[in-house]
Amino acid sequence: MKKKILICGSTGLLGRNVAESFAENDDFEVYGTYLKSKPLDNPKIKMIKADLTDKNDVNNVIKGMDIIIQAAATTSGVKDILSKPYYHVTDNTIMNALIFRAAFDHKVSHLLFLSCTVMYQSSDKPLKETDFDANKEMYPSYFGGAWMKVYNEKMCEFYSRIGTTKFTVVRHSNIYGPYDKYDLERSHVFGATITKVMTTKDGGKIKVWGEGTEERDLMHVDDVVDFIKLALSKQTSKFELFNAGCGSSISVSNLIKKIIQISGKNISIEYDLTKPTVKTKVCLDSTKAKNMLGWESKISLDEGIKKTIDWYKNNFKVI
Repeated sequence: MKKKILICGSTGLLGRNVAESFAENDDFEVYGTYLKSKPLDNPKIKMIKADLTDKNDVNNVIKGMDIIIQAAATTSGVKDILSKPYYHVTDNTIMNALIFRAAFDHKVSHLLFLSCTVMYQSSDKPLKETDFDANKEMYPSYFGGAWMKVYNEKMCEFYSRIGTTKFTVVRHSNIYGPYDKYDLERSHVFGATITKVMTTKDGGKIKVWGEGTEERDLMHVDDVVDFIKLALSKQTSKFELFNAGCGSSISVSNLIKKIIQISGKNISIEYDLTKPTVKTKVCLDSTKAKNMLGWESKISLDEGIKKTIDWYKNNFKVI
C-alpha cells in the first residue's frame, strides 16, 4: 500500500521541490497544501487548499496521512526581517502548534520539521547542533524569529515523548534553487542577486545592500531533498535534530561576483551603505547527519549557481 505523504507549503521553494521529487516515486501518494499561491499543476500531486493557522483546516488535511513534511512558513527578505521583526513570529507559531498537535492526535508515523540556522550565534568555525547556547545573546534582528524556531523544535521533541509520532528537525542552511522567490521585495540574497544579474545589461551595475561582508552557508535545494529522503528511511529514534549544510560560508560580496562571473556578463557592483544588512557569519558542521544518515551536501556552489541560472533562463525573461 502506498504511504500518504503531505507536504505543507508545497508551493514554496522547499515544499515544491520536495513534492515534485516524491511524486516521481510510486511508493507514495503525494498531497500538498496551498492557500494564496496557485496550486501546483501536477497530476501526481493532490493539492488541498488549507489555511494552516485554522484548526479545522489543519485537522482535515492531516487526518489519514502517514508522513508530514512541514515546509510551510511565513517568510521574507532582509527588509522585513529588519523593519518588521515580528512578521515571522505569530503565524508561524500558530501554524506549527496546530500541525504538531494534529500529527499527535492522528498518530501520524513521521513528521519532519524544516527549521533553520537563525538561532546560531555568529561564528568563524562550522557549528554543530550542540553549539547553540540559549544563554548567549542572539543577533538582535533575529531574536523573535530565532526563539520561535527553538520553541517549535522543542515542541517536536515534546510530542515525540508523549505520542507515537517520530519527529525529525532539520536546521538547514540557506537554500537556493528552482522555485525560489525571485522578486526583489521578498527574495533572499541568492534569489535577489540572480534576478539583478539576469535583468541587467552588459556594462550595467547592480546595487548591493550594505558592505556585502556578511557570510552565508549556501546549499542547493536538491541536497535538502536527499536529506529528507534519508531521514525518513534511516532514522530509528523518536526524535532527532540535525544540521544540514555545506560546511563553508561565502560573503555576499563574493557570492555576487561569482554569480556575475558564471553568468558571463560584464556587470559592476555598487555598494549602498544606507541600506540595512545583517552582519553575521554562520556555516554548519553536518557530521551528525553524515554519521547517522550517510548524508552530506554534494552540489558545489559553482555547480548550483550554473543550474539555477539555466533554470532561471527557462522560466523568466532575461536581458
